[in-house]
Amino acid sequence: MSEYKEQKTPMQGPSIREQRHMLCENLSFSAAEAYKLLRTNLMYSIPNKESGRVVGITSSTRGEGKTTNAINLAYTMAETGAKVLLIDGDMRLPSIGQKMEMDNAPGLSNALVGMNRDKSYIRKSGVLENWHIMTAGDIPPNPSELLASEKLARMLDSLGEQYDYIVLDLPPVDMVSDALVVSSVVDGMVVVVRENYTERQDVRECVRQMNIAGARILGIVLNGVGEDNSGYKYYKH
Repeated sequence: MSEYKEQKTPMQGPSIREQRHMLCENLSFSAAEAYKLLRTNLMYSIPNKESGRVVGITSSTRGEGKTTNAINLAYTMAETGAKVLLIDGDMRLPSIGQKMEMDNAPGLSNALVGMNRDKSYIRKSGVLENWHIMTAGDIPPNPSELLASEKLARMLDSLGEQYDYIVLDLPPVDMVSDALVVSSVVDGMVVVVRENYTERQDVRECVRQMNIAGARILGIVLNGVGEDNSGYKYYKH
C-alpha cells in the first residue's frame, strides 16, 4: 500500500463553500431522496440489536466522496429521530472537523489514548439536537495500532448503549489498512465509488481485501452519477 498522506487527488475537489452546499439541509431534493433510500436499505441490511448499529464508510482511494457521504448519511439517519453519532476515523487525513466547522481535537485519537475521559470529545453537530460528532483528534503516529486496539471495540460497545446508530468515516482501503482493521468491530461496511473517477481495478482490489479481512460489505454507493444532479445511487453488494 502507498503512503496515504502523500497521495494527491488527480481531480480538483470542490471548495469549502461548495462542500457546504452538498451537506445536510443544503442537499438538493434528488440527493436528499437518494440518501433516504440509502438509509432505508441500511436499516434493513443490519439486524436489530440491543446496542446501537455501527456502519463503516470507506472507499478504494481518495477523492471518491466517502466523507461527504458519511456526513449526509448520519444527518439523514438523525432526521428520523434516531440518536446518531458520526465519528471521524480517518486519523491520517481528517476532514469532518473542517466540513462541520469544528476543531479537530480533542477527538477519537485522544479518547483512545485515555485523554478527555469526561467525553468532551463528543460534540453537538449544531444541525440536529440528536446528532453528535466525534472528530479525529490530534493526528497520532500510529493510527492503525490505535484502531486495532481493544479500546476501540470497548468504546464502540459503550457508545452503542447511548446511540441508535454510529457512522464511522474510515480511510480508503487501497491506501492503508485502517478500514480493514476496523471492519471486525462494525456491523457492516459501505464502499463509496465515484463515477468517471474510480478505476475498476481499484474497486476490485478494495473488495478483495475486504473479503480477505472478513468484512461484511453492505453495499456500494455510486457517487456523482450523471448530469441530472441526482448525485448518489446505492447498490447491494
